[in-house]
Amino acid sequence: MSKTVLILGINGFIGSHLAAAILKQTDWRIVGLDLDDDKLDGIQNDPRVEFKKADLLSNFDWVEEQVQHCDMVLPLVAIANPLLYVQQPLRVFELDFEANLRIIKMCVKHQTRVVFPSTSEVYGMSPDVPFDENTSPLVLGPINKERWIYSCSKQLLDRVIYAYGRHEGLQYTLFRPFNWIGPKLDYVFGEKAKSSRVLAKFIHNITEGKSIELVDGGEQRRCFTDIDDAIDALLRILRNENNVADQRIFNIGNPHNDHSIRDLAEQTLSLAHQYEKFATQVKNVQIIHVSSDNFYGKGYQDVSARVPSINAANEYLGWEPKYDLQHSIKSTLDYYLG
Repeated sequence: MSKTVLILGINGFIGSHLAAAILKQTDWRIVGLDLDDDKLDGIQNDPRVEFKKADLLSNFDWVEEQVQHCDMVLPLVAIANPLLYVQQPLRVFELDFEANLRIIKMCVKHQTRVVFPSTSEVYGMSPDVPFDENTSPLVLGPINKERWIYSCSKQLLDRVIYAYGRHEGLQYTLFRPFNWIGPKLDYVFGEKAKSSRVLAKFIHNITEGKSIELVDGGEQRRCFTDIDDAIDALLRILRNENNVADQRIFNIGNPHNDHSIRDLAEQTLSLAHQYEKFATQVKNVQIIHVSSDNFYGKGYQDVSARVPSINAANEYLGWEPKYDLQHSIKSTLDYYLG
């Protein structure tokens, strides 16, 4: 039977890729909301898509009406940039926690399934390797390290959703992205690039002929996950065959792609030499070190590594990531520079 999926934040990195995959691989209907539509490549005009160009915070009455009549809700609207966690922590709390809590309560009220984006950041400085969804401790830094307000907001929502599921029967799935990368990741050109995440920021600097800045030398390690692999996992969660994803948490990451940020920078710069129209800029790019205090401010704190266990995704969803880091960087560069 055909389903209706509500995607809040449909024009974002995850939302835009997910919407395209849903239209290509299912007969479902999509209702989407976002501030803009520049990443949707025209799919907002598809007869199976109802798109509202608007601000979530000003349209909760509309959101509740959609929640009441749809089959699944994906609340993807969030601030997901460490620089903004430090510079605008109250804005992060307002959008990432308070707004999403209202949506979760709507899902409880109308008995609508919610597929909620948690984050790999909830594990914080957990000593576990790898991180397990059900057993790893979630360890955050002190209050004066404002970077953790994002992680704390997401973690508390995880706990609230879990409690609603256990005590009030909310049908939910939590998924934790581990450094998803690919085309449409963030903005590379113009003013918006200032708030982009690490790979998009590197590409922006390359197009401007500016140095790539490695915070504290770029020794931090992350498990980068190709967006096509990630969307494959997410569609399996949404299909939920035999209810395998009900009231479960899934790490969606690629433990085989465990690389340092320095390695990400070096591979990105090396591959960028292939794009002739940016040849002059690429020649001017150097990789330099900056301190985290200078780059982010005093409220920043980081972790040395994040490695996910993906046993649950493999066991219940039959999912295994396919793509290596070089493939992901190349497809991203093709999108922006090709």
